[in-house]
Amino acid sequence: MEQKDKAYVLWFDELHRSDVNLVGGKSSSLGELTSLGDIPVPYGFATTAHAYRYFMQKTGLNDQVNNLLESIKDYENSDELHATCTKIRHLITSAQMPADLAQEIGQSYQKLAAKMGQKDPFVAIRSSATAEDLPNASFAGQQDSYLNIRGSADVIQRVQECYASLFTDRATYYRHKQNFPHEKVALSAAVQMMVFSKSSGIMFSVNVATGDDTKVIIDGIWGLGEYIVQGTVTPDDFLVDKQTMKIVSKTINDKDVELVRLPDGGVEERKVPAELEKQPVLTDDQVIELAGYAKKIEDHYGCYMDMEFALDKNTNKLWLVQARPETVWSQLKKKAAAKAQAKDQQTADLGDAKVITRGLPASPGVAAGKVHVIDSPDHIDEFKQGEILVTLMTSPDWVPAMKKAAAIVTNNGGMTCHAAIVSREMQIPCIVGTKSRGAAATDVLKSGDIITVDAKNGVVYQGNVAAVTSPAKATVVPTAAAEYFAPTATGVMMNLGNPDLAEEYANLPADGIGLMREEFLWTTYIHQHPLYLIEQGHPEEVVDKLAEGISKVARAMAPRPVILRFSDFKSSEYRNLKGGDKYEPHEPSDLLGWRGASRYYDPKYVEAFKLELAAVKKVRDDFGLKNLNVMIPFVRTVAEAQKVTDLMAANGLQRNADFKVYMMAEIPSNIILADKFNHFIDGYSIGSNDLTMLLLGCDRNNDTVSALFDERNLAIKRAIRHLIKVAHQDGKTVSICGQTPSEYPEFTNFLIQSGIDYVSVNPDMVKATKHNVAHFEQRIMLDHATGKGRQDLEDYQW
Repeated sequence: MEQKDKAYVLWFDELHRSDVNLVGGKSSSLGELTSLGDIPVPYGFATTAHAYRYFMQKTGLNDQVNNLLESIKDYENSDELHATCTKIRHLITSAQMPADLAQEIGQSYQKLAAKMGQKDPFVAIRSSATAEDLPNASFAGQQDSYLNIRGSADVIQRVQECYASLFTDRATYYRHKQNFPHEKVALSAAVQMMVFSKSSGIMFSVNVATGDDTKVIIDGIWGLGEYIVQGTVTPDDFLVDKQTMKIVSKTINDKDVELVRLPDGGVEERKVPAELEKQPVLTDDQVIELAGYAKKIEDHYGCYMDMEFALDKNTNKLWLVQARPETVWSQLKKKAAAKAQAKDQQTADLGDAKVITRGLPASPGVAAGKVHVIDSPDHIDEFKQGEILVTLMTSPDWVPAMKKAAAIVTNNGGMTCHAAIVSREMQIPCIVGTKSRGAAATDVLKSGDIITVDAKNGVVYQGNVAAVTSPAKATVVPTAAAEYFAPTATGVMMNLGNPDLAEEYANLPADGIGLMREEFLWTTYIHQHPLYLIEQGHPEEVVDKLAEGISKVARAMAPRPVILRFSDFKSSEYRNLKGGDKYEPHEPSDLLGWRGASRYYDPKYVEAFKLELAAVKKVRDDFGLKNLNVMIPFVRTVAEAQKVTDLMAANGLQRNADFKVYMMAEIPSNIILADKFNHFIDGYSIGSNDLTMLLLGCDRNNDTVSALFDERNLAIKRAIRHLIKVAHQDGKTVSICGQTPSEYPEFTNFLIQSGIDYVSVNPDMVKATKHNVAHFEQRIMLDHATGKGRQDLEDYQW
């Protein structure tokens, strides 16, 4: 047999996990499972990285692709990137595959058919990328896979399409941002017998809910396993004790739909027969059989494992179709084992500590731990609980990783950037803007480094600096005095994104939730574009999951009011949701594009907005949580305010004494035409970040001009005072939900002097703001009583 590194095709029983440089992670893993012998794995073969490179060289595509890539002037221009990548993929798919390579792939498919005793069997073709000189480079999820493929010609064509998928917009952009040469990456295609799945699912050799490694957890659904991953169907759940090999827990759920293969190729969703909806998808014997495989695979790999299985409807045989090391609990176990060693080896005195970089202290706190550098949201699923997230900048689709982080450090951004705002809400230590204040974090830190983040002072230290993470505490005589908060006429509300923290924060002395950001629910609970879910026939997922998250907050805070801001994603952020590419435009400046109110009544989006309205109605009417109110963001014109409120009324959400509709005041037109907007709303919440940016014409996230961004500018103060005056004339309320009152107590004083009704701050600032507001209000009363108060000489009239 020719040497493995020169072969075009390698069979699964020739492959091991050490062959990742030849065939990538997915193909080598399938080979490793096959080599165990007593694990049932659908058989197949893998085209090699060598075959891909031969294809690219023989067809002359390397030079053509490189020339096209070099022609890209701006990788941040999504339209230019998309056009170029489309040309590259067309070149690859339309090229004539070298005859000897095509012949070997076709013959291998026929050999597979002969081995399986089938004529033209159905196969799955899964992309498995690898990198020359760097076999562990991760490109997971960036390439395509194809199911239910049949016939030599179709197999050869699909392999070629897998090759082309190396140049999707996302994969190409990622390699560019990683400074990773495109010619160093290659692709293997795993060609594997398809299982006609009666049922399928996933299992772990550790209970992923608790970390109990004496148990195997198995989840299964009817049909193909994709609906488990998507969350479309709630699976049956089985827990098996590894020692006794007995089922210790079994939960059987309603499973009303399934994804099934079609006889001639392709898949479709079908209704599960009524008699099977509540029946278990596996027998007890099958559950025990799977648990046995899980134990063997875990023993072989020497770590917790994440596995996928399928039950063939024709033979009733169980198959293992994938296995990979489990990440979260494996990492926590390693972290616990290494904690003492890391403390001994890397703890440093503050006097000896080395400062690596500095930045803006965006969210206070300290943390020490292991660095994980991530440059693309495509890789946030690799992030482990308790690591320190180091990146360029975050956006809403980073939230799942941010929730796991012990601390966050970014290259870019200011006190009002996404990383800063979300970190403060989650009370995660965060430093932003290291690039302009020290050294760019991603330049001086690498994954695996142990660092200490002092986000109180904006400093990153090398190693675990005990003096920072565990400062010596002075001896204090305990007292039983309770913390007292004076009642205030100016309400102090709270900003909240994560519903899971509502119970924890409910005991704070806040007068309600002044801003609940709906975007958090999309990136944490739903993950899919609403129009995509409508097209897939599952609009109820949006309604149910939004209602679940919203009700957590409304219930925890009741009877205090909760103000939910409707979705305010930009088009690029919507595009990051599954299925979003089809529905979202590529806008040169989406911050000023199709966002907020302009989406809600647009025929292209209105059906999606109606789902948000249905969720609010469900929380208020079905759950009885009448303390829920709503807010409309980014309303450009008075006509938009009327269109949106009319649409709400038509869908059962009519403004009344018990249901308030507020509007973000973040655009100059909101201030100038407040007397007109007053007709359609009950009050305003000042978004000082966007308002300052639009009044001063200054991008708050651009380090070049960020020094000019200041919410205390007289132009902003005049606008706010004018809005309060005009709103109060018509009996409307005004609040503010930006960061300014937290950062500058004197600005809070200005707001109170101007007559603002509420200030809404992040949870960590509620107590301090409550004290500040009481102090300022008492000062106003004292000054009025004595007539000797200090005069503010600034002229706030325009």
